[in-house]
Amino acid sequence: MSENLLEIKNLHVTYKTDDDEIFALNGVDLKVRKGETLGLVGETGAGKTTMALSIMRLLPDRVGFVTQGEIFLEDVNLMKVTEADMRLLRGQDVSMIFQDPMTSLNPIHTVGHQIAEVLFLHYPNAAADEIERKVDDMMAMVGIPAERKAEYPHQFSGGMKQRIVIAIALACNPKLLLADEPTTALDVTIQAQVLKMMNELKDSFNASMILITHDLGVVAQICDSVAIMYAGEIIEVGAAVDIFESESHHPYTIGLFGAIPDMTKKTRRLNPIDGLMPDPTSLPPGCRFAERCPHRREVCSSERPDMMPMSATHGIKCHLFKSDEQRGAAQ
Repeated sequence: MSENLLEIKNLHVTYKTDDDEIFALNGVDLKVRKGETLGLVGETGAGKTTMALSIMRLLPDRVGFVTQGEIFLEDVNLMKVTEADMRLLRGQDVSMIFQDPMTSLNPIHTVGHQIAEVLFLHYPNAAADEIERKVDDMMAMVGIPAERKAEYPHQFSGGMKQRIVIAIALACNPKLLLADEPTTALDVTIQAQVLKMMNELKDSFNASMILITHDLGVVAQICDSVAIMYAGEIIEVGAAVDIFESESHHPYTIGLFGAIPDMTKKTRRLNPIDGLMPDPTSLPPGCRFAERCPHRREVCSSERPDMMPMSATHGIKCHLFKSDEQRGAAQ
């Protein structure tokens, strides 16, 4: 049996509007092992949320399309199951914590009702009192007194709303949890509490997790492996130790680390990556990062790089790491 819980192969996603066709994902390959936490890092617009929505089969109707590729959750190809079967898989096998708890919760239903709704959907034969006990247990598990289940979302703080969303996502013990920037709207203290709780709950349920974030500090704290995403592609992937301690990195990854303030140095300004991501409606033929790369070569503008293995766990998609033999064979 494979040790991979999730495997994405050559995934392409486009958004089609009346005016343009937006190439959001462009050949994504990714694996997540059982029990692993993978950090998915990249700038806004890199395609991180699109990838999570593709796994959930929740791309916007008649706008978002998977044009190529496969997504396997264990031995199930999510691209081939019916919508009715997918509704049963959501929450039960794969669940998502959306970015903003303010819009994730229904303001006209109590939080207890919203947790119970997931349980009734997946366990239709369960007794009402059994569901109520499970709701109480989930609220206690995320640190909220069970007697508050009769209250509405507006009666909770931002951090507590996020805890409710996490309780809903974990109610049916999913195998895979997708967390889309779950702490963006929270202050630093509450962010640390929520991340610690998510990690503990993931371990207690023996689940895998994809954590979508901009914060490399968070990644270093709780992730086992890391995938760096740029313009709809995975450009570097590896174990956390590879990303944080290896000497070899994609120039974009180096730029991300360079933009982090160094507390040991006095500086007047941060050090951003020059330029902008390419227009997703008209992507360049070569490396997507070429126009912003300080190490750009002639080949970068015309030929897309392959993922080059640095080690058994570390890969970089960049022409800089192509060997002389490979360059000669390509020519």
